Amino acid sequence: MDGLLLFAHGARDPAWARPFEAVAARVQTARPGTPLALAYLEFMTPSFDEAAQALVAAGCRRIHVLPLFLGSGGHVRKDVPALIEGLRLSHGAQIEWQLHEPVGDAEPVSRAMAEVALNLLNP
Repeated sequence: MDGLLLFAHGARDPAWARPFEAVAARVQTARPGTPLALAYLEFMTPSFDEAAQALVAAGCRRIHVLPLFLGSGGHVRKDVPALIEGLRLSHGAQIEWQLHEPVGDAEPVSRAMAEVALNLLNP
């Protein structure tokens, strides 16, 4: 079974998480049978490891990791692969961890952000 781990940075202010929670809710509504977890790098819970363990406990054997970051900065290039490598070491070949490009690199996201900016100029 496939699972989806949405991964965001985290912040001290709980209001910061609302857009990410909305994304998770939309995905869960569209795919109610898919195990899904939203995790944070720091300041918020669950952590990456906690969310990953929950998906494994739910029976997932392939887990798609989608960084909810706007670009491929240090966290995406260094921290996330290191976290996944730790999980690979602890779970062996039983679980496939599939890291995807950050959501900000997706063309529809770039297009949507440009559209919002353009709409400010063309009311």
